Amino acid sequence: MHTVVVEPSGASAEDVLAVARGGARVELSRATLDAVAAARGHIEDLAAKPEPVYGVSTGFGALAVRHISPDLRARLQRNIVRSHAAGMGPRVEREVVRALMFLRLKTVCSGRTGVRPEVALAMADVLNAGITPVVHEYGSLGCSGDLAPLSHCALTLLGEGDAEGPPADGSAEGAVRPAGELLAEHGIAPVELREKEGLALLNGTDGMLGMLVMACADLARLLTSADITAALTMEALLGTDRVLAPELHALRPHPGQADSAANMLKVLAGSGLTGHHQDDAPRVQDAYSVRCAPQVAGAVRDTLTHARTVAARELAAAVDNPVVLPDGRVESNGNFHGAPVAYVLDFLAIAAADLGSIAERRTDRLLDKNRSHGLPPFLAQDAGVDSGLMIAQYTQAALVSEMKRLAVPSSADSIPSSAMQEDHVSMGWSAARKLRTAVDNLTRIIAVELYAAARAVELRGADDGSGRAALPDPAPASRAVLAAARAAGVAGAGGDRFLSPDLAAAEEFVRSGGLVAAAESVTGPLA
Repeated sequence: MHTVVVEPSGASAEDVLAVARGGARVELSRATLDAVAAARGHIEDLAAKPEPVYGVSTGFGALAVRHISPDLRARLQRNIVRSHAAGMGPRVEREVVRALMFLRLKTVCSGRTGVRPEVALAMADVLNAGITPVVHEYGSLGCSGDLAPLSHCALTLLGEGDAEGPPADGSAEGAVRPAGELLAEHGIAPVELREKEGLALLNGTDGMLGMLVMACADLARLLTSADITAALTMEALLGTDRVLAPELHALRPHPGQADSAANMLKVLAGSGLTGHHQDDAPRVQDAYSVRCAPQVAGAVRDTLTHARTVAARELAAAVDNPVVLPDGRVESNGNFHGAPVAYVLDFLAIAAADLGSIAERRTDRLLDKNRSHGLPPFLAQDAGVDSGLMIAQYTQAALVSEMKRLAVPSSADSIPSSAMQEDHVSMGWSAARKLRTAVDNLTRIIAVELYAAARAVELRGADDGSGRAALPDPAPASRAVLAAARAAGVAGAGGDRFLSPDLAAAEEFVRSGGLVAAAESVTGPLA
C-alpha cells in the first residue's frame, strides 16, 4: 500500500488524493516529530506563566476575556471539542472526511500549532485504521476555519461520538458505531487533551481545502473529456476544424485556450467528416457553441490553473490561531479566514456552469434537424414513432439550470457569529459543498453530449436510403471512443429503449476516465 510521509513543510495535492481516495497510509518523519515536540515546549513554558495567552490559558472567541486556571485547562480543551461538534444534516462523504483529517494532521505536523507528538501520532493512527468520523453537512461558516466538521473529527480522537469503521467484505462503506469502540478494536488509546490542543484540532480551512483539491483533480479530467466530446460534435455536424489551427490561437495567447484547441485537433486528426459543411446546407462558419469551444473550455482551464495555485499555497500553509513562531512567540492571527479558498471554489463553480452550458447547446444542435445538417430529428431511428434523444436533452438542460443556481457565489455572503467577534466569515465550506454537486452535474452533462455525439457520428456512416455516396470515416480517435463506449455498455443507435441505463453507462465512462483513455489510445497524451 502507498505511504505518505508527512513533513513539516506541508503536503502536495497528490498526497491528499492518495489518502482521501486511495486509502494511503500516513507516517510522520523524524523531522516532523522533532518540530512538533519543539513547538510543544514553547506552549508548556507559556502555560506555566501567570500571564494569559489566548487558547492556552484563556477562553475562546468572544469568551477569550476569561483567564483559565491550570486545573481547568484540560476540561477547557475537551469542552471546546464537545461544544463545537454541533453539525447537523446528512453525513459528509468518506473521502471528504479523510481529506479533512489528513490536512489537519498536515498543519499539526508543521510545528506551529503546539500539540504534543502523541496527538499527531494518534491522528495518523485513526487515518491508518480506516476510522472515519461522522461529519455533517452543516456547521461551518468557513471562519475560524471549518470548526464544526473538524470538531467532529477531534471528538473521535477523544473516543466520543460516532464514526464509520473501515469497509469490510468489499463494501464501499463501513458500519457507523461509537468511536470509542472502534478505537479500542484498533488498539488506539483516546487522547487526553492538554493546553492549546483542542483549539489546534479545530482551527483550519482543511475541509474546504480538501474539497478544492479533489474538485481540481476531477475538473482536469472533465476538461479533457469536454474537449473530446466537443470534437465529436464538430465532426458529427460536419464542421470545420480549421478554426483549431495553432496560429489562430497564438493571436490570443491564453494557455488554456491553446491546450483545448490542440486537444480537439488531435482527436479530429484524420477525420473524413470535418470540412463537409458546404455539402448540402452551405455555411461559412460554425455556430459559436462549436467554433468557440476552445475559448470557453480554455477559460475554464485557466481558472483551474489559478485555483491550483491557491490550493498549493494553502497546502504549504500552517493555519491555526494562535500559532507558535520559530522564535517561540505565540501570536494570534487571522490566517484561518477562508476567503482565499472560498473565492476559487466559487470561481470554479461559475466556470463549470459555463462549460456545461456550452455542451448542452451543442447537444441541442445535434438533435435539431434544422441545424444538424442532415441528421434525423432527435437522432431518432423512426422520428415520430421514436422520440430519440429528445428527453435526454431535457435532462441535460435541467442539469445546466441547476449548475447556474450553484454558480451563485457563497463567498459573497457573510453571517456574523460569536457575539460579533467573528463578524465577517467566508462561507467557504458552503462554496465547496456546492462545487462538489456542480462537478457531479458537469460529469452528467458531458456524458449526455458524448451519448448524442457518438450516435450522430454513427448515423453519418449509416445508409439513409438516399443513394448518395456514404461520407468518409470519422477520425481514428473518434472510432476508438465509439468502440470503447460500446464496450463499456453505452449502446449505439437504434429504436427507442429505456434510456436511463444508457446514460448511466455514459456517465460512468466519463467519470472513470474511460473516455479520455480511449481517445488517448490514438492521440497520445492530451492536455
